[in-house]
Amino acid sequence: MRVFFHHHRHNHRHGSHHNRPPVSCTVQTFVARIIRRCRLTVPLVGAVVSLFMAGNARADLIIPPITESLESAQPIAIVPFGWKGTAAAPPVVIEEIVASDLERSGRFLPMPRQELPAIPTTKEQVNFNDWRLLGANLVIGKTTHLPDGQYGVDFRLFDVFSGKQLTGYQFTASGDNLRTIAHRISDIIYQQLTGERGAFNTRIAYITEVETKARKKRYTLYIADSDGGRAIRVLASSQPLLSPAWAPNGQKLAYVSFEDGTSHVYIHQLAKNVAQRRRRVASFRGINGAPAWSPDGSRLALTLSKDGNAEIYVVVTATGEFTRITRNGAIDTEPAWSPDGKSLVFTSDRSGSPQIYRVPAQGGQAQRLTFEGKYNTCAAFSPDGTRLALIHGNQGAYRIGLLELDTGFLRVLTDTTLDESPSFAPNGSTILYATTDRHGSALAAVSIEGGARYRLAVQRGKVREPAWAPW
Repeated sequence: MRVFFHHHRHNHRHGSHHNRPPVSCTVQTFVARIIRRCRLTVPLVGAVVSLFMAGNARADLIIPPITESLESAQPIAIVPFGWKGTAAAPPVVIEEIVASDLERSGRFLPMPRQELPAIPTTKEQVNFNDWRLLGANLVIGKTTHLPDGQYGVDFRLFDVFSGKQLTGYQFTASGDNLRTIAHRISDIIYQQLTGERGAFNTRIAYITEVETKARKKRYTLYIADSDGGRAIRVLASSQPLLSPAWAPNGQKLAYVSFEDGTSHVYIHQLAKNVAQRRRRVASFRGINGAPAWSPDGSRLALTLSKDGNAEIYVVVTATGEFTRITRNGAIDTEPAWSPDGKSLVFTSDRSGSPQIYRVPAQGGQAQRLTFEGKYNTCAAFSPDGTRLALIHGNQGAYRIGLLELDTGFLRVLTDTTLDESPSFAPNGSTILYATTDRHGSALAAVSIEGGARYRLAVQRGKVREPAWAPW
């Protein structure tokens, strides 16, 4: 049985019925060599799988200092919010989250607190003449602990040159939801000043791999805020978990689990009040992998080898009806839907090297899309359908590339050498991916212009397979 493998050390998209994912696969062993060298069987004991309800143990990602911002980044002054309550401080420092959100976008440069001329919390306290000298838009606000235990949050955004308020809102939320309010404020400011919708109040999914004290691997599927905060365990297993994919409504995840020693595709309901939290949708002999949701949420595209070769299939999740999309002697894998649902892109080695192809969603003639270099894999559509993020391999380095579909122009956005699993923010401004560099394993993000970058690191182990949720 032929199996397509990524450049990195583990096969993160699929696996055979009898074998665990290979433990030592490099690009030199791709295709023919990989088949000989990675058919290593490892005895499997019964896997331990744990489901977690929302609100269970958290392990937030760490946000180091921002690596780079865009040259055109706007200065912005986000003043510490006023506080009125019996406690010494609110449970969440909202202005810090807002500043971090806006800085991560690469579009803004929040001013250091020590450079602020004053700490106003109302418009009446603002001396606009002082603030005009800084040339930065101004954000002020306050948080109030209400008698019913809720929190009131009030913020205002000012144009310091005109002295006019650009926007402002009042919110009421529980302490647990103050982070959500902070992200919503970031989205409002971002849209007001850029004209584009923000994506801070969204979630990401990712998988960690940690070695226990008994020297056994522990794989955990997490969901978290877009900045890595409020991380919640969804599923933990002693066997690999791979390829998380968000449903369009953000209420379900599809993923691959090896919990019984073979690969199966599951759909996992994130809501707590459902009778069946997870169910299998593909458990054939051979490869069951690389799930991708259709834009309407009714179907999954998958890689299956149930008919003897790795091909692209589509399954109607409500009925379990499978349709084969590709028919080729090569390896076809890693499907991704176009935003209009009319076509799929996928990776295939039918030309002799792994490249990206496009095929109608109902099947038919496939069209090759990538021609630069001998390694282009793992494509993801931009939300507007005009671009593909992908992994571009060149001279042993694997980096994030951005392909313009109308021109075929491919631009490399990163300078690291072991990038994988690109995923667009729902507004298309940023690409989230996994990487390994001299600092270790991390999630990272790069703007589509290539100028803004940041990292989300883990305290221990490895982190990979990021997926950015829809709005």
